[in-house]
Amino acid sequence: MTHTIRLALAGAALVTLGACNADQGAANGSTTAATTGVAATPVAAPNNGDWSSVVSQTPEGGFVMGNPNAKVKLIEFGSLTCPHCAEFEEQGGQALVDNYVKKGLVSFEFRNFVRDPYDITAALISRCGGATSFFGLTRAFYASQKDWIGKIQTADPAKLQALESQGPQAQFKALAEIAGFPAFAAMRGVPKAKTEACLADPAAATQLVQMNSDAVTNFNIQGTPSFAINGATATDASTWALLEPKIKEALAS
Repeated sequence: MTHTIRLALAGAALVTLGACNADQGAANGSTTAATTGVAATPVAAPNNGDWSSVVSQTPEGGFVMGNPNAKVKLIEFGSLTCPHCAEFEEQGGQALVDNYVKKGLVSFEFRNFVRDPYDITAALISRCGGATSFFGLTRAFYASQKDWIGKIQTADPAKLQALESQGPQAQFKALAEIAGFPAFAAMRGVPKAKTEACLADPAAATQLVQMNSDAVTNFNIQGTPSFAINGATATDASTWALLEPKIKEALAS
């Protein structure tokens, strides 16, 4: 596992904000689609609540929100260091939840697709509190992405280079401190002691690497964000403007 997840830290810090999806160049020209609901009958959630509060971890390692029997099952393969993923969350994340997930029409699963050591570090912390805090932490990482990546990019390159001689768990802990992740997570309900334990868990990092492999093998995922609808990879759907019509089509079928 060590050789699998040890990546070049100093170089990665310079490219983290680079392209993360080859299709984004064309997709970014699209404007955000209207976020009106679809003509489908909402499904009542248990305990007079809404389906977005129903969250669990999946056998594949992701976290799923919503009605487990929803007609449309949406999976996002996302990277916390990918700016296009952050853009998707900003443009469509709330609309997806409000118009589709809360109504029981769509279940939404997020599977981490890690791209670099910083992505692994952030993913380990986002997953640390389990289903209770996963989606909230993931949204917070996206909302503050430029800030914490900026801290990494302005870190001493020699210090980052020196980390490469250390084991993965030591690297993750050091990178988390540079980015301010322990305080970030503590403010959102995950104590520092717990994040340190998660960063030091080799099985958790191994699971993330395996999730990447599974995504490529089972869905031919090559970049982020990518999506699958009802078990099939959704092509040309890397923005909310492109994805929402496909969700509506699946609901209408």
